[in-house]
Amino acid sequence: MSESLYFPPEEFEQRLGRLQTAMAERALDGCLISGPENVFYLCGLSHQGFFAYHALIVTREGEMALIARAMERVTVEALVSSARFIGYADGDDPVRVTVEALRELELGTGRLGVEKGNLFLPPRITEGIAFCLPQIELVDVTGLVDGFRQAKSARELAYTRQAAAVTDAMMAAALETAGPGVNEREVAAAVHEAMILAGGTYPGFGPFVRSTPTLGQEHRTWQDRALQPGDALFVEVAGCVRRYHAPMGRLIYIGEAPPGTGEMEKVCLEAFACITNAIRPGALARDVYGAWQARVDAAGLAHYRRHHCGYLVGIGFPPSWVGGSTVVGLRHDSDLELREGMVFHLMSWLMGTGRNGDYFVSDAAVVTADGCTRLTTTPQHLHVVH
Repeated sequence: MSESLYFPPEEFEQRLGRLQTAMAERALDGCLISGPENVFYLCGLSHQGFFAYHALIVTREGEMALIARAMERVTVEALVSSARFIGYADGDDPVRVTVEALRELELGTGRLGVEKGNLFLPPRITEGIAFCLPQIELVDVTGLVDGFRQAKSARELAYTRQAAAVTDAMMAAALETAGPGVNEREVAAAVHEAMILAGGTYPGFGPFVRSTPTLGQEHRTWQDRALQPGDALFVEVAGCVRRYHAPMGRLIYIGEAPPGTGEMEKVCLEAFACITNAIRPGALARDVYGAWQARVDAAGLAHYRRHHCGYLVGIGFPPSWVGGSTVVGLRHDSDLELREGMVFHLMSWLMGTGRNGDYFVSDAAVVTADGCTRLTTTPQHLHVVH
């Protein structure tokens, strides 16, 4: 297998077969797949060109055509062998190109599955298809291919474990670099260097590096600011190997941690252990969250709630590592059934509880046949750097 090809043909054939079976069950004549993670999953295209319109058309018989900018031909031909390339010039109307491709594949009528909930499918495309092909029925298949991706194959898990090793190297660099007087940019630079030298590639987003003034501002990252004694430094990173991610986060204290941090650390880590103990094939996401919340409640923090205690990860392209346009989380109201091979970014997060001593820890973990195994191995204990 070529180094540029991440999976053997037979694995792609198995994935396509699952989609064909699902299409037959739903009486679909074809599908138009637009999410980068799903395009990659089905045909292997990995590049940074997904900012422009892409569409992978799949017929019930398994024939595939990939629509992308004409300038991507060389990349597509190097990485994709299972789909015919259809290129469009920057001045072309992508609606016209898509409609012509559908007609050529004899999908001008019948039922066509489209990922209406995916951010990478502009409404103009679906509206244009409906206008130009009035005999076609557009059926929402949002989440269909995403569901196939939830449980990972052996090769996918091997890439995820490699990504976890990259993640550990990134966090080690942050811990070694951070300290009083060190600029947040220096920490970010060290993390990026470690990521590349450890064998990682660009992640779906992040790394996230932020300190006390911006600590509560989700999804912001490093500023031009020197760390001060007593600061909390939030570091959340994900190594990425062949588009598979293994996120991890730590809250690092600069110089000293405030009183009460040790007590909060104990609760946070015990709650994390409750998460991993609750995870097993057949468990429901809401019960996993409930195990975390029960330990938090027992600590006298029943008023404190999180929107989840983890979420599915795997394939990811910018702008995120969550694997698509929605977050599939371990929420209090989720009936998601866990399966062997699922990979989660698990987190125990006690910040802004009303008590002193914020604490946060997160790790990538895989659901195994009899439980759960943590993939990232950086110690979870309190980190104070000087």
